[in-house]
Amino acid sequence: MDCGFFYTNISLPQSLPFTVKNTLFSSIPFSPLNLQSSLFKSRKSLVVVASGKNSSNNCEFSGLNVPLVPRTEEGRFLSSIFQNNKKCFYAVVQKELAKLGYEKGEVFLRMNLNLGSDEAVLHRRIAELKELECRNAVEDILYMLIVYKFSEIGVHLVPKLSKCMYNGRLEIWPCRDWELESIHSFEVLEMVREHLTTVIGWKEKSNVTENWIPTQVPKFQIHRVYAASILYGYFLKSASLRHHMEQSLEHINSDIGVTTSGNLLVSGSWPLKQNSVPFGRISGTRSTLAGPTSLIQGKKNEKLRSYVMNFDHEIMQMCAKPKCKEALYLIEKHCSALFGDESDEVVSTSLASLKRIVLEAVAFGSFLWDAEDYVRTFYQLEEN
Repeated sequence: MDCGFFYTNISLPQSLPFTVKNTLFSSIPFSPLNLQSSLFKSRKSLVVVASGKNSSNNCEFSGLNVPLVPRTEEGRFLSSIFQNNKKCFYAVVQKELAKLGYEKGEVFLRMNLNLGSDEAVLHRRIAELKELECRNAVEDILYMLIVYKFSEIGVHLVPKLSKCMYNGRLEIWPCRDWELESIHSFEVLEMVREHLTTVIGWKEKSNVTENWIPTQVPKFQIHRVYAASILYGYFLKSASLRHHMEQSLEHINSDIGVTTSGNLLVSGSWPLKQNSVPFGRISGTRSTLAGPTSLIQGKKNEKLRSYVMNFDHEIMQMCAKPKCKEALYLIEKHCSALFGDESDEVVSTSLASLKRIVLEAVAFGSFLWDAEDYVRTFYQLEEN
């Protein structure tokens, strides 16, 4: 079976504006630029199949068998809490973030107090090291929040792909498609399924044979599709919440007889009181940036797809790019840990496993938006 990878660039659904695709792919260092020629070039080597040297490994969905191992003290501590005392997880997250914020603030205060002194250079260097230390810790905290969200829907992140090779074939089982789709609203799920069709050639009514017949795919191509799908999931979460908020505003305004205009300004974000409600617990009512301009007028019954099509470049950028540098670095590190070193290696797999990988990536992006929003309540992130 030919895979959809070989007939299209890695892209978002063709129904979306070009600016959506361009914005998402330019957001990460390993964005798939000019891949059409490289795809056809790689097809010449499709007779090469991944070796079976890892066939004895298991694609273990247990414990904290995630691709990216926590590297910091805070990350390892949260990993232990996650596995042994989940009820305290969010309370510990809040305390760790508060501690990091205090320590970072203290170091930068000392640096500012010593400006112009003989020890200014030393204190500046200490502040730089503390900033890097805090960034790594926050990345681990964001990651553990995402892992926790996956656990809530009964899904484990796919471990390193090298652990999912059986006799030279990459297969991920159980697929958990239903659980991964259950986090999305109907309109978002429609767009996710279009994304699946675009990037892997998935068909909604495909049969069992079509889903499991072996197909050969360059490993680097799966890597890029996964990374782009994370950003697409982030974009869909941001855009759908913005859509929900504007529909709610129009409904309120119509009830009180207020006329809105296309130039209505809505600044900042509308956060829920998160001290008592862990992130993502109130589905569909989370906050998102409304941006410098509003699309409210006449949008009450507009579908998400049409709403997104009306985005200008500024709003597109706002919804598509992770708001903080920690989130951007985390995407890169998670993908690198999952796929290992990029190479021209070609793996034998199936449409079912490719679908599982893409659905996980989209969910990862959605959960990343939630985690970023939650962490910002307790800690000042680095703006991207």
